[in-house]
Amino acid sequence: MTTPADVPDVRDPEQPGRLLTIEREALIPLLRGRAGEDFARPVAACPGWTVRDVLAHCSAALTRVAEGRFEEGVFSPESNDRDIAERAGWSDAQIVDELERGMGAAGPVIAGAGGKLDGLALGEWVHAGDVREALGEAGAYGGAGLPDALALLARITRERGHVALHADLDDLDEPLRLGESGGERPPGRFIGDGPTLVRLYAGRPVDGVPAFELAGVEAKELNIFG
Repeated sequence: MTTPADVPDVRDPEQPGRLLTIEREALIPLLRGRAGEDFARPVAACPGWTVRDVLAHCSAALTRVAEGRFEEGVFSPESNDRDIAERAGWSDAQIVDELERGMGAAGPVIAGAGGKLDGLALGEWVHAGDVREALGEAGAYGGAGLPDALALLARITRERGHVALHADLDDLDEPLRLGESGGERPPGRFIGDGPTLVRLYAGRPVDGVPAFELAGVEAKELNIFG
């Protein structure tokens, strides 16, 4: 998967749902085999939340999308906290069941939303990486979904007019262009691997990751969820 700088953006409406489906096939079996105490582990990327909290947030968000429930204030911190609280009496298995259903059912709705919900699919995939990391599993912010995640990230940052960055990735044959410069400043430059680039754009810690180079832009400028 490559995205050369001179190729115009063309939205693939199936891409967000495909990303969720790929992650579902990897994450759900991993969760099914976990002991109850693992769901109580803290998630460093989401201060104050446990693995269970992150999963409850994700399952609730995807269920809302699948059911078309977008009331005022949806996806706000307050709304997210209510969703988690509403599931306090659920078993861990029930939360995983809802997550599994949502990761499949939300795709067609996102596909038909014209791009408005594409960022939500990317965010849910990132949260799956948060959970993987909290559980000490390999492949956080990577794996089989990485090519779709990078392509989605690149398009979203360009559509939003985010700070421009040219990334030379170990995972791709050609440079990835993210954001738009608008002529005001030259693009920044990243050299490293795809999961580290995802971490930077998601505002996740980069301690202990493989060596990378970032020039012409500060890491805090890349965060699309901040």
